[in-house]
Amino acid sequence: MFTLHFIVKKQDEGKLLREFLREKHISKSALADIKFAGGSILVNGNRVTVRYMLRIGDDIEVTFPEEISSEGLKAEQLPLDIVYEDDYVLVLNKAPYMNSIPSREHPTGSVANALLYYYKKNGLHSAVHIVTRLDRDTSGLMLIAKNRYIHHLFSLQQKDHSIQRSYIAIVHGRLKKRNGIVNEPIGRKETSIIEREVRQDGQHAITHYEVMEEYSQSSLLKLKLETGRTHQIRVHLSYVGNPLLGDDLYGGKRDLIKRQALHSCELTFFHPVLEQELHFQSKLPADMQQLLNMEE
Repeated sequence: MFTLHFIVKKQDEGKLLREFLREKHISKSALADIKFAGGSILVNGNRVTVRYMLRIGDDIEVTFPEEISSEGLKAEQLPLDIVYEDDYVLVLNKAPYMNSIPSREHPTGSVANALLYYYKKNGLHSAVHIVTRLDRDTSGLMLIAKNRYIHHLFSLQQKDHSIQRSYIAIVHGRLKKRNGIVNEPIGRKETSIIEREVRQDGQHAITHYEVMEEYSQSSLLKLKLETGRTHQIRVHLSYVGNPLLGDDLYGGKRDLIKRQALHSCELTFFHPVLEQELHFQSKLPADMQQLLNMEE
C-alpha cells in the first residue's frame, strides 16, 4: 500500500485533521476511499477521526487503499528504459514507435502495458498514471506517478505550468526568426478523429522555439511547451510552415526518417514528496542523430 507521513509543525497546531489533509490536497473522495476501501489514517499510531485536533509533533500516517488497474489493460513484458525511480514517481525514456497508452489501432505494446507488468513483477498494487504522455512516434522522457494521489498533485503542477518539458526537433526549411513564440489555439479537425489544427475555437496553446542550427534544407530546434495540447508541437510547426521531418500527417516528408523527428530531451518538475526540483536530460536517439550527421 501507498503511505504518506507528516509531522505537525507549529503553524498547523490546533487545526482539525480534516483541514490539514485538505491543505495537502487529499480530497473528500480520497478520504472516502481510505475509510471504506481498506486504507487508514493514524496519528501517533492510533486510529482517529478527521475531527482530531492537531498538536505539534503529531505523527500523521495516511495509508491509501490498493489501486485496481483497468480490466482492459493487459500486462506485457516489454523493455522500459527507466531513468529515475522512487516510491512515488518514475521517469522513463520512451522509444519511438511505442504508444503511451493502448489505442484502437495499437491495442498492445504501449508504455502502460509495460508499466503494468513492471508493477506486478515488483509487487506494486497501482493503476498506471501517466503524467506527461508522448505521441507514438515521439521519443524521450516521460513522467509517471505511482499513485492516484501523486498524479493529482502533478495535475496541479500542470495547471500552473511548473512541469517543464523541452524538445529537440528537426524541421523542414528555415524559420523567419531565430527565436519565437507560437501562440495559436488548437482544436480537433472536423474531418478527422486524429488530426488537430489551429482554429480560433480551439484550446489555448503556446510553444516557444529556438533555432539551434540551420542546414541547407532543414533546421534543428529546441522547443518548450507552456501548454500540453494533443499534437501541439506538430500542429504549431506545420502552421508556421516548417513541419517536422517524417511527420506526414502535418506536411512533413518521410524520405529520410520514418517518424516525426521529435524528441523529449529535458524534463523538470517539483517532487511533491521530496519537496525538491528534479531535472532530467535525454540524448537524441540514433535515427535523429543520423539525420544530423547527414547534414554536417
